[in-house]
Amino acid sequence: MAGPFDHPGPRWFSIPAHRPFVEDLARGLLQVLAPLGPEALPAATVLTPTRRGARALADAFVQVAEGAVGGGKALLLPQIRPLGDLDEGEPPFEPGDLSLDLPPAVSSRRRRFELARLVAEHAHLLSFQPQASQALEMAKALADFLDSCQIEEVVTDDGRLDGLAEGDLAQHWQVSARFLKAVLSAWPRRLDEMGLIDVSDRRVRLLNALSDQWEAHPPQGMLVAAGSTGTAPATARLLRVIADLPQGAVVLPGLDDGLADDAWDKVDGLAGEQHPQGAMKRLLVGAGVTRDDVRPWWPEADSRGRWRRRLINEALRPAEATADWLAQIDRLRAEAPGLDPIEEGLKGLSLVSARTEEEAAVACALLLREALETPGLTAALVTPDQELARRVNARLMRWGVVPDSSAGAPLAASAAAILAQHVAGLALDPLDPVRLLAVAKHPLLRADAPAARELELKGLRGPAPRDAAQLLERLKDHPEAKALVERVLAAAHRVAAPYVANPKAGQPAAAARALVEALEALADPTDLWAGSAGEGLASLLSSLITDGLVLPPASAQGFADLLDRLVNEETLRTGGATHPRLRIFGAIEARMVRADRLILAGLEEGIWPRGAPIDPFLSRPMRTRLGLPPPERRIGLTAHDFAQAACAPDVVLVHSERRGGAPAVESRWLWRLKTLARGAGLRLTERSDVLAWARDIDAPGPYEPIKRPAPTPPVADRPRRMAVTRVEALTRDPYAVWARDILRLYPLDRPDEPVEARARGTAIHAAFETFSLEHPGPVPADAAEIFAGLYLGELEKAGMPAAALARERALAREAALWVAELETRRRAGAERIVVEAAGELTFDIGGRPFTVTAKADRIEPTPDGLAHILDYKTGAAPSKKQVETGFSPQLTLTAAILREGGFKDIGPREPGELTYLRVTGRKPAGVEEVRAAAGVDSQEAAIKALQGLRDLIERYDNPKQPYLSRVAPQFVHDHVGDYGHLARVFEWSTSGDDGEGGE
Repeated sequence: MAGPFDHPGPRWFSIPAHRPFVEDLARGLLQVLAPLGPEALPAATVLTPTRRGARALADAFVQVAEGAVGGGKALLLPQIRPLGDLDEGEPPFEPGDLSLDLPPAVSSRRRRFELARLVAEHAHLLSFQPQASQALEMAKALADFLDSCQIEEVVTDDGRLDGLAEGDLAQHWQVSARFLKAVLSAWPRRLDEMGLIDVSDRRVRLLNALSDQWEAHPPQGMLVAAGSTGTAPATARLLRVIADLPQGAVVLPGLDDGLADDAWDKVDGLAGEQHPQGAMKRLLVGAGVTRDDVRPWWPEADSRGRWRRRLINEALRPAEATADWLAQIDRLRAEAPGLDPIEEGLKGLSLVSARTEEEAAVACALLLREALETPGLTAALVTPDQELARRVNARLMRWGVVPDSSAGAPLAASAAAILAQHVAGLALDPLDPVRLLAVAKHPLLRADAPAARELELKGLRGPAPRDAAQLLERLKDHPEAKALVERVLAAAHRVAAPYVANPKAGQPAAAARALVEALEALADPTDLWAGSAGEGLASLLSSLITDGLVLPPASAQGFADLLDRLVNEETLRTGGATHPRLRIFGAIEARMVRADRLILAGLEEGIWPRGAPIDPFLSRPMRTRLGLPPPERRIGLTAHDFAQAACAPDVVLVHSERRGGAPAVESRWLWRLKTLARGAGLRLTERSDVLAWARDIDAPGPYEPIKRPAPTPPVADRPRRMAVTRVEALTRDPYAVWARDILRLYPLDRPDEPVEARARGTAIHAAFETFSLEHPGPVPADAAEIFAGLYLGELEKAGMPAAALARERALAREAALWVAELETRRRAGAERIVVEAAGELTFDIGGRPFTVTAKADRIEPTPDGLAHILDYKTGAAPSKKQVETGFSPQLTLTAAILREGGFKDIGPREPGELTYLRVTGRKPAGVEEVRAAAGVDSQEAAIKALQGLRDLIERYDNPKQPYLSRVAPQFVHDHVGDYGHLARVFEWSTSGDDGEGGE
């Protein structure tokens, strides 16, 4: 059989897209070189596009070696090098043959930090002053621009930037051009000062030098460049040189030799940039080679997959050439009269249309898991969506399956990075309760759980502490928690130290060093820096400390934002044991790798393909004038990757109908494929079974909502002493009484609980009480000022934020004026003012005593033997109907206690007016809302309330009487209460259960 090197050069070959690329490449090289002796293969050199491609080729040699050279024999592999990782002094450079004396490449982080400094230094050319994190983001865009120019070998120091933005362009682009010119002028000088060179520039110089060397002195061994499409000029030149070498060859991935000539001719211009064959056509045209000059790498008798390749290539033909799709279908059918080529091409190609990205992830995981049921079958997920890849990885964990994934894990999700971000945030507010708790309870912190719990319950739940002294005072009886918070606060102060001199302009390098010291003071360094996450965080912080000296100054918030941006951009390459038959790849990484089943996921516009990137510095005309390729070129490269993968024997295409809760548009390639199939009267096979699995795997059972809970505790455990406010709860929501008064379940305040509403109510009560006690006689002339001072003092004591206090001062002035007038008027008709009076009444129910208690905000005994009862409110007061029907019995039961002499300091009195004093400070500043007039009304209300309480308690003395949840649904808007979640109110109430219910 004739081999590929039996033909004279230049040698251009192609492996069809439906064939396993690396296996065919290895098989061909083995069959050519094995007969030449054991030294022939290691003398050869193979260049691949990526490191993963190099590893895949090495694995492929091992797989095919047994059949090629005989089992049991040792095999020395050729030199396999990735094109993106060449260096002088190493193969394929021979020592002494090439001496470029190139400077070392600048690290990516230092390059970005240096560019961020240049951005800050040239901020006067912009329309704004960027913060540190903004400068870092602009530096990333600048780095991408520099890479584009260097890869495309575009010269920017020859005055080409002078006329880049002409007068017809928007002012934004003119500002951008001036900024670019200044930065691109300063950057080479800075590189010379550092003695470094850009990575892309160095790579281009190496490739060009290698082209010159091999053109002048061809290497002795066989040289093959495989899998590259030559998109970069330096790579394209190297491929042309290799193809012309006496023992050289270039193997292209999936050149379409079946595309009609008229369609091939249209792979040009902007359409060609977006076409999967566009890059290879540009490469061949540049080499002076036609498509007919490219030969198959190895004659292949097995034509399986040919029609799939033809189908995919036809579906992705240029838009201008799709008008004759139907005619092309007829021509394809004419080529194979005994079968339907479109139907053959669709065999092994299926579709999963998920409703959401979560469902798509579950479907992908199930498809991978399904492959494991067949012994020896391999499967791979290919997607450019790293978030989807991580979701799939997580779903596979339910079966204990860990695939070989290139998506990695985000550094931001690691324990070490989370701790670092929280500690950096403490520099902004060391007493932020949420951050303090997050640090104190962090698993890496050297703290015991009881101390962290005490800190949470006794120190940080409820309103935030005003200062460290108040927090430590709260913890005076809990020494372990106090010591813990002192450690955390010391770390916070250490992180804040670089900002003491200038809060708005600390050095990020100093802040990073302080952060490291704080982290090591809190956590064991052995645990903190362990594993890939610890190493990744250590590398990042080390770069900030050493290379971050050039970053512009930043505030504490600016440093926290900068750290957050850097952490969220880092990806950890997870190691460990992985399943040998499952892989997850990005689109580029899968170019040379093939599995028995390929799952192509993320087929939505904006994901695969991603939209043309937006250049913040250059408009399309500006890119054209510089000689840079259009943004659509990236779409063409991803289209080629899709076409390669879609030609595998068993392919499942997965797309989601919605992403992020919004409708998603299916990928143009999927849409074209479906349209072509419909034109042939066919359709893609849908894996509805997989969707059914995905929907069933986590589906709950039939919806059977619980009934309204109705606990019936023993009568002996039911309360025999209740405050009037708890009687109100028993009337409205008996379940809450069962949970609080019987089970003793008390709700916890949230950390950093907002204090406004609670503080206003407490402050009004305290101000009225203090004012009445300190001024029991005539109302002083400056009563308004006194009351306002008392009210604001209570608010400040409660920890109300300064911003809220500023608003309350205006309200306090209005409220105090109304209170002064109220006190003057009401005291004129009262014997005295009794505040916060405690009273109780005990009576017998079924032979057992029951006590009801009350603490009246204010009682005003009058000379006529009555006593008015008042209650302060800062919000809405209960309506008259609620009071009369017994759903708000606070005032009426207080009146009943008063009638029976339950207030010892006052004695038995008939109740006067039952009034709510609603104080708002707005218009009107206050309102007296009388719910029962003095005399018969209030007396009857008191008698009725007491009898209602007797009936209520008697009913609950029945052991069969349940403590139902929410018996007064008209109060659901304001009385679900603290126990609504425990009672699962929204489950049984939406099911229409209004009956007695039960467990």
